[in-house]
Amino acid sequence: MSVMTVTGSVDPVLSVRLEEGETLYAERNAMVCMDGTLSLTGGARGGLFQALGRKILNDETFFQQKIEAQKGAGEVLLAPTLPGAIELLECGERQYMLTDGSYLASESGVEVQAKSQGLGRALLANSGGLFVMRTQGTGRVAVSGLGSIRVVELDGTRSVFVDNGHLVAWDDALKYELAVNTSGKGFFGKLLHSQTSGEGIVLKFSGRGKLLVASRNRGGFIDWILGQMPDDKVVKN
Repeated sequence: MSVMTVTGSVDPVLSVRLEEGETLYAERNAMVCMDGTLSLTGGARGGLFQALGRKILNDETFFQQKIEAQKGAGEVLLAPTLPGAIELLECGERQYMLTDGSYLASESGVEVQAKSQGLGRALLANSGGLFVMRTQGTGRVAVSGLGSIRVVELDGTRSVFVDNGHLVAWDDALKYELAVNTSGKGFFGKLLHSQTSGEGIVLKFSGRGKLLVASRNRGGFIDWILGQMPDDKVVKN
């Protein structure tokens, strides 16, 4: 059985130890380094239609890395594209929904497939589009989030509001719906206060299960970087 560990506290990497004959799947460009006993190939896991679903419906990469221990046991180091924490999720009795860009790697017994969600949640909540990714099978999956990751456990006695830009993954047994988390009176009053506070429309989670949130907003971070780009209209001498 493969051994997965997260090493490093500020900008960690995922270390996976594979025994001979074992296979690991990872997001494209995730491999940092690996032992010579391992081989790396690229492919469309799950066939053409599943790969197209990941790419077109969820903006994930079409090809995934396939790392195999063909010549003996070995170790591979993996890292996400954006800097941030890595969390391991055990799939089997529990399955998880993943937001765009959060998938890093998974054992061969776990597949990640596209699943449809309601039109309102897709368009207004920005929770991954008309389709989100869902794990299937048994094994471990590694997810990443910008900044640090906090695991929130819900026991059925409370609900939580999540700013969608911070959402990483959640237990598929949890219920979620659109909400406007402000103190304004009436729908339009709530909507106005929501927009002026900068939070917009959020997701309300309830039920039993856990959800993972990141300390940094991916969309906000990318917008900030674009805002720092030099103006194309700078006068040249």
